[in-house]
Amino acid sequence: MRETDERATGEILLLTGPPGAGKTTVARLLAGEVLEAPCVHLHADDFWACIVRGALLPFLPEAQPQNETVIAVLAHAAAGYAAGGYRVVVDGVVGPWFLGPFRTAADESGVPLHYAVLRPDEPTTLTRGTTRPGHPLTDPGPISLMHAQFTDLGPYEPHALDTSAQSPRATATTVRTALTAGRLRLPA
Repeated sequence: MRETDERATGEILLLTGPPGAGKTTVARLLAGEVLEAPCVHLHADDFWACIVRGALLPFLPEAQPQNETVIAVLAHAAAGYAAGGYRVVVDGVVGPWFLGPFRTAADESGVPLHYAVLRPDEPTTLTRGTTRPGHPLTDPGPISLMHAQFTDLGPYEPHALDTSAQSPRATATTVRTALTAGRLRLPA
């Protein structure tokens, strides 16, 4: 059990990008070594895996209602930890189309929300995404499709980080630097 203290309210960092961008590896580095403690790492895939019966592949169009439910639960979990004083790193495919529930949960909890899009070039993304041992999504078709969805982020383009030539540790440092500079914060 945590000791009661006067710890400041935490914050949420959404670390996103296409499959193969390195989100999970970078999130583990950020939460475990790079960001100041206390930190929580929420892996979005774990929330989809909670659906035991009737789960649909999240990239299928008919999975939209399922995806909206999972994102809402994930957003509230992240906001709950952040309200308890934790820096929360959420890694998952959270495009701008899914920011609404995170904005609402962060606003209701009074915690800052940051958005970082890891966006290596398509060849790098495909190489990384198709060679992940034991990962359920290594098919280049859906990976290319999701990479395209992160190509033009409109007003969120300043949150994109080209990580094509970076190691996971260098990417974690890049994210930390952008976070510290306030470059990734979403307005309330």
